[in-house]
Amino acid sequence: MTTMDTVVKAVPTQLFVGGQWRDASDSGTFDVVDPAAEVALAAVASGTVQDALSCVDAAAGAAAQWAATAPRDRAEILRRTYQAMVDQADELALLITAENGKALADARGEVLYSAEFFRWYAEEAVRLRGEITTAPGGTNKIVVLRQPVGVALLVTPWNFPAAMAARKIGPALAAGCTVVLKPATETPLTALKLAEILSEAGVPAGAVNVLPSLDSPAVVSAMLADPRVRKLSFTGSTQVGRTLLNLASEHIINCSMELGGNAPFVVFEDADLDAAVEGAMLAKMRNGGEACTAANRFYVASSVADEFADRLTAAMDTVTMGPGAQDGVSLGPLVNATTREKVAGLVERALADGATLHTGGKVPAGPGFFYPPTVLSRVPPTAEILRTEIFGPVAPIVAFSTEEEAVELANRTEYGLVSYVYTGDLACGLRVSERIQAGMVGLNRGLVSDPAAPFGGVKESGLGREGGIEGVLAYTESKYISVDWRS
Repeated sequence: MTTMDTVVKAVPTQLFVGGQWRDASDSGTFDVVDPAAEVALAAVASGTVQDALSCVDAAAGAAAQWAATAPRDRAEILRRTYQAMVDQADELALLITAENGKALADARGEVLYSAEFFRWYAEEAVRLRGEITTAPGGTNKIVVLRQPVGVALLVTPWNFPAAMAARKIGPALAAGCTVVLKPATETPLTALKLAEILSEAGVPAGAVNVLPSLDSPAVVSAMLADPRVRKLSFTGSTQVGRTLLNLASEHIINCSMELGGNAPFVVFEDADLDAAVEGAMLAKMRNGGEACTAANRFYVASSVADEFADRLTAAMDTVTMGPGAQDGVSLGPLVNATTREKVAGLVERALADGATLHTGGKVPAGPGFFYPPTVLSRVPPTAEILRTEIFGPVAPIVAFSTEEEAVELANRTEYGLVSYVYTGDLACGLRVSERIQAGMVGLNRGLVSDPAAPFGGVKESGLGREGGIEGVLAYTESKYISVDWRS
């Protein structure tokens, strides 16, 4: 029988550099902690600046050969990676639950979603089209090629350790780029397992390198300062994103940034409340609310606000909290103590500001970094909890009176990643979707993520898009060749 313990013990814990597993240059390690039990799962090699530059050496050394590899061959490797992840879905889900804490059903959903990026980009690898047109003046032909941008540095967060890596590695390899993946220190095991799967699928030595490290600022800075690194793809906080953009600007590095979110969930008077609550549970409780796409602020028409709060509370009260691998659990712990303290503080201050508590709101006894499903209503529109990415299972509800007010409240943030709108009036829904300042909108849907769709935000939620054809184009440069082949 496969258990969480056996899955964790089977994962390599060294650095993956140039197709080889190796210790850190100073033999340093760090512990990966189970957030449900607060015990160490494994000691993982902690890469140094020297190791980071070795990763760049390996990626640069493999770059020319990988870029010249036939698109079909690259596609077949990605396709095999997809199949391996599907075949190992149960083991990968246990691994994610072990280091991240999310419920096993959530983790299995992440694995299958992650695998789809490799399948999607296996298909896109052979469809990277250029173009040939005639110049308007008729003097020459305009030939445009799509070429790989070069060595790509990929920096991923802890909340979706498989999905965020797959969403970057898949298109990078499809485009012909080689990569260095710097995973979050909380969840490096999934990234290391993914490196093993990719290697077994046929990725050549050096094309994928994985560098866990406790010293993230130093190793990332060193790689960004290396002129061979030509692409940075980062998913994480807006604060860290600003810092990385500043570093990347010194060498004019091509950047993709998927940063913070503060998603509004707008429910109009004519919405199907059963569907809205179902969508709210999906948008809020996926990964326990620890997602940049999580519904963060609930704006509900005043005529149905109390009923929505009661129905959402009833739904939240059916959630079973506990260690993610236990049967029947749908809400695991938060990732660490700092995150739980932040969530608890936001709720306490909202209550002090006059919000009404419907359920939850109390930190349970340990062990584990647990926080219960929580619903707040009558939250003041200026409350701190509405201005902050909660990253926990908390739903603050604010009532609104008019469509204009709903749009104004939804746009009252520096972020613009995703928004959710529920209404029975399609014209209203499309009108509001256009007016809301967000890169993505879920219209009568609580889930927007799809490997075939462009994922990304506006304002301080990021730059560029991942997923879809945009995702692979982000790892290419367009080369224009002016040709005159008239006789």
